[in-house]
Amino acid sequence: MSGGVDSSVAAAVLVERGFNVVGITFKLWGKGSNRSCCSLEAVMDARSVAYKLGIPHYVWNFEEEFLRQVVDVFAKEYASGLTPNPCLLCNRYIKFEYFLRRALALGADYIATGHYARIAFDDSAGRFKLLRAIDKSKDQSYALYMLTQDVMRFLLLPIGEMRKEDVRAFARRLGLKVAEKEESQDLCFAMDDEHQSVVIERYPSAGAKGPLIYVDGSILGMHRGIAYYTVGQRRGISIRSPSGKPLYVVAIDPDAKAVIVGERFWLEVSEAELSDVNLVSGEIPQEPFKCTVMHRYRSKESIATVHIIKCDGRLSAFVKWEEPQIGVAPGQAVVFYNGDEVLGGGKVVRVRLKNLPRHINIKTILN
Repeated sequence: MSGGVDSSVAAAVLVERGFNVVGITFKLWGKGSNRSCCSLEAVMDARSVAYKLGIPHYVWNFEEEFLRQVVDVFAKEYASGLTPNPCLLCNRYIKFEYFLRRALALGADYIATGHYARIAFDDSAGRFKLLRAIDKSKDQSYALYMLTQDVMRFLLLPIGEMRKEDVRAFARRLGLKVAEKEESQDLCFAMDDEHQSVVIERYPSAGAKGPLIYVDGSILGMHRGIAYYTVGQRRGISIRSPSGKPLYVVAIDPDAKAVIVGERFWLEVSEAELSDVNLVSGEIPQEPFKCTVMHRYRSKESIATVHIIKCDGRLSAFVKWEEPQIGVAPGQAVVFYNGDEVLGGGKVVRVRLKNLPRHINIKTILN
């Protein structure tokens, strides 16, 4: 229970269904501001809801695990020129590893979260399926692609069948104080642009100035530090291209402390290599398969062919799009779908930029 309306209603739905519910709020980040999910206000809101529902409420401290598995990894990848998503790390390690393990050890039958997604058991296949939420505008299945069969048999997603307006109406009916609470759009350990300080604190070189290079190899000026840039970014680049068009971050070379920029069409990606691939079914396809994919949370779906490779017990994948995509960046997740079903996904380690000249030597780009 984060103190928001979604997790509050998830708990309320389970209470109404007759489950013996215990509310848990995570303490993740000791340096959080009053707007973060770990703030005193958030804890008090969760506790107020638990009291209203008549269920016990506890705060579990995962600060050490969060720092090690989420914040430190985020900072390292960001300083390496990648575009990490800390919410995926938090789901994988904090919610579905440490939280699940502790809950089961204390005798829980299930854990539940307020994610907008669905889990269904396929009797004919004898396995669980991960599905998009009914409310497609709030669907969070992209952020759950790391779920396995072993986790899903202990996981409940009570609001996956509800629309956001119904969730708020449910909260109003019960008189929950969080019914109209706004959604947080910030990282739970950094507000707005504060994440740069988290990166620079751990990797000072990421805050050092370096060359701002146009895709033809010419130096246009100096940038503030690679901690302030991600692939696809337009904001913060006041210089225009030789043709007078806006410039975007095309790639980042952390070794040279260089930020490479170009017009928007330079961002077109035709292929990507993925690591840390998870297949929700647990079954490895023997042949390449065509599916729809998303390369960012709530990005538009696109059609691609995916080739899964198993080596030394680990899965990787090659993704080839039918049409070039804009802004696929190393560090992001690419998630595979078959209609509403999430097939799996993985982390981008390299991309092939369709139009990038081969004389630009960037280690994070597959030339």
